[in-house]
Amino acid sequence: MENIKFEISGMTCDTCATSIEKHLAAKVGIVSGKVSYPDKKGEFAFDPDKISKDEIRDIINKETHYRVVREIEENPQRIKKYDLIIIGGGSAAFAAAIKANELGLLTLMVNGGLPIGGTCVNVGCVPSKTLIRAAESIHKASYSPFAGVKPRGANVDFKKIIQQKKELVSSLQQYKYVDILNGLDLVEQETGFAGFANEHTITVDGKTQYSALKFLIATGATTKIPAIPGLTAVPYLTNRSLFDLEEQPVSMIILGGGYIALEIAQAYHRMGTKVTLLQRSGHVLSKQTADVAEEITGHLRDEGVNINTGLRFIEVTQSGNNIRILAEHNGEQQTFTAQKILVSTGIKPNTDKLGAGQIGLELTNDGHIKVDEHLQTNIPNVFAAGDCINTPAYVYTAAYEGNMAVENAFSGAGHSTDYTSMPWVVFTDPQVAGVGMNEEEAARQGIPFEVSTLLLTAVPRNLAAFDTRGFVKLIRNPETDKLLGARIVAVEGSELTMELSLAIKFGIPVNELAKAFHAYLTLSESVKLAAIGFGKDVNKLSCCAA
Repeated sequence: MENIKFEISGMTCDTCATSIEKHLAAKVGIVSGKVSYPDKKGEFAFDPDKISKDEIRDIINKETHYRVVREIEENPQRIKKYDLIIIGGGSAAFAAAIKANELGLLTLMVNGGLPIGGTCVNVGCVPSKTLIRAAESIHKASYSPFAGVKPRGANVDFKKIIQQKKELVSSLQQYKYVDILNGLDLVEQETGFAGFANEHTITVDGKTQYSALKFLIATGATTKIPAIPGLTAVPYLTNRSLFDLEEQPVSMIILGGGYIALEIAQAYHRMGTKVTLLQRSGHVLSKQTADVAEEITGHLRDEGVNINTGLRFIEVTQSGNNIRILAEHNGEQQTFTAQKILVSTGIKPNTDKLGAGQIGLELTNDGHIKVDEHLQTNIPNVFAAGDCINTPAYVYTAAYEGNMAVENAFSGAGHSTDYTSMPWVVFTDPQVAGVGMNEEEAARQGIPFEVSTLLLTAVPRNLAAFDTRGFVKLIRNPETDKLLGARIVAVEGSELTMELSLAIKFGIPVNELAKAFHAYLTLSESVKLAAIGFGKDVNKLSCCAA
């Protein structure tokens, strides 16, 4: 007589377990059987001369409503084997886990560092956008462009704003991540930091080993701390610590001029913190053209945000309760002082604990994992996705990559990454958004281009709202009339990006955008007007003329 243990999925109650026991008991060669619904396990004693392990497995899979996930091996010294091991617990990892479960793959997710859900829900998108919207509410209570509206201001309880943010984060983390993961029958979880022992085995926290046919690395990224003398000796903040402060900073220096830096600068300024933003490059949003950067810089300065660019940082020191930064601008030294300092100077990939050298995994000079267009590394059974690779670092691109990587790894789909029509947005007010390439990128690639820039003073929706801040800029190839890209600075301007993204993806001519119906007194009408602007002066058209 021999014994076999199976992990069984699909059971929803004790009656399910009993039905499996009864079904197996009627089979020749089964001596006894015990199935547990809470443990999702079944143990059977059988006569190997009359029935085999595989036949028992097939009976459960084919003759009942349930499914054998795997055989449970009794030898605790043996390394547990999986089809797929996912290293990470953020957006890319979750998309990969869901796809793996759909494909019937026995999967292990190993997550260390941030709680399940990764950057977005815990210390990124969700908390930052919550505070941005809270700050927007405060601003609207204090300012109106209408002559007949006299705002009375807002009573602000900063601690309650942070506590409400914490409740939202906790709620979303539970039902959008923890509960979803627990509902994936074929996905198991392990907490800890994983490092490769060899190409088919990882060690978690230097103790337990697991092996798999294939791996997906989705370890994300964290704030890159610049090498400024004295910085590491002061209590600087990052996005991991800022959003939990329940006492509002009186003043704050923000190092950096990218998406996150601008969003936080405006939000905290609107909530009442005196904000000074310090940037090394010549303008904020250094990867964007000067017109975009100058437009948003002007609006932020008009609100009272102190923005300083073109700086060389010399030293950071602490004096009492304040932090001081000594910097140089055009040969002259300047000192900036604030109660708190936030470092928002870009990100670095979380790859230092992977044991990349152990398996010869290739990294870039800045630590990103090298992948091809199929998201495969130089190790054939290892794939990577999300912020740990050098692709656009957004939560939606990470999910796109995680899903694609698993499909490519196990179905041979051969999908290639394509970010040509990818939209992006900076959640300032007005927002900065874009899709495709700008004119400088087109020039570098030798693509013919021309530009149509529409000021929002020409858009009826904005005129009616007495808010004409910003512009819509379209870049097209005049030889094909195909849209190459767009840049937008406008209140809720990100809502325009999907029309433009689809135009690029499906090759819709700009002339068709100009002719298409756009509802009057909507912001989307600015796309139509900008498209018309390639051939006509829209200032000489009536409000609804085509």
